[in-house]
Amino acid sequence: MLALSRSDVKELVPMREAVELMKTAFHELTEGRAQAPVRAVVEVNDDPSAMLMMPGFVPASNALGFKVVNFFSGNPAKGLPTINAIVCLIDAETGEPLGIMDGGYVTALRTGAVSGAATDLMARSDSKVVTVIGAGVQGVTQAAAVCSVRPIEKIIAVDQRPEQLVRYREMIEEDWPELADRVVTATDVAEAVAEADVICTATTARAPVFSDEDLKPGTHINGIGAFTPEMQEVPPATVIRSRIVIDNLGAILAEAGDLLKPLNDGLIDQSKFTTELGHLVAGSAVGRADDEEITFFKSVGNAVQDVVVARFAVDRAKETGTGVSIDLTA
Repeated sequence: MLALSRSDVKELVPMREAVELMKTAFHELTEGRAQAPVRAVVEVNDDPSAMLMMPGFVPASNALGFKVVNFFSGNPAKGLPTINAIVCLIDAETGEPLGIMDGGYVTALRTGAVSGAATDLMARSDSKVVTVIGAGVQGVTQAAAVCSVRPIEKIIAVDQRPEQLVRYREMIEEDWPELADRVVTATDVAEAVAEADVICTATTARAPVFSDEDLKPGTHINGIGAFTPEMQEVPPATVIRSRIVIDNLGAILAEAGDLLKPLNDGLIDQSKFTTELGHLVAGSAVGRADDEEITFFKSVGNAVQDVVVARFAVDRAKETGTGVSIDLTA
């Protein structure tokens, strides 16, 4: 079995490759050829913190495995990352473990990459400014993914914590130095939203993080931070007037507060959000009608994302001699 570090995975799986992997994974899921049971969540404490168990199988990619991801929102105050995780790849023919890798980076990479895929299929082709609300690790890969599919000239990172904005710049310079000169930081959400062609929300908020009236026509939104029924980042007014595309209906109905809250309040009907990203990949639905339309991609994350990245990483590692071989039976 191969053990791959964070730096190994980053070297082995470029962002543009990851974007295409997401298109394949969600196409297979929508077509019913992939399996990804709704994740099991173990609540740990009230800050909130949780352990999430996520198995997945994408036969087209020969990708079988699981992720254990731990979300502890109090960690930044301790100088620790919010998310810690591991991903394990399993041989789909024998059941033997093939690889284990840092799941924190895999999570950030694939979460950014699915927004990249949605942006590629939904955002205006001339999008120049991306605003990222939530300047954490997830916000870094959101920006990198959007920049990989659109001619972005300006990245606006928004956070109410000045120290986190400093850290955001450091993370960009460390992992995506080619993007560093495009980054500006801000604490004024309204101004940053008003300037944006693409918005990525990457927070753990339980109430909307921007105002609908601040959006300019034609904006595309990727909502990836709210992954429980209680969480919410996008205003109901925006949800009501947007073209909505989701990652997976079953997961959305179980976890997506951005859609469940207005649904439960009677503001929208479930028919409003039945188009999955896989439908756009297949060409059976469109992501945008015109340049004035507000479009909204909602994702709560899915194990198919993790296992296709893991498969690609392990295959590439074998080709390049990357990683450390471990014999668990020794």
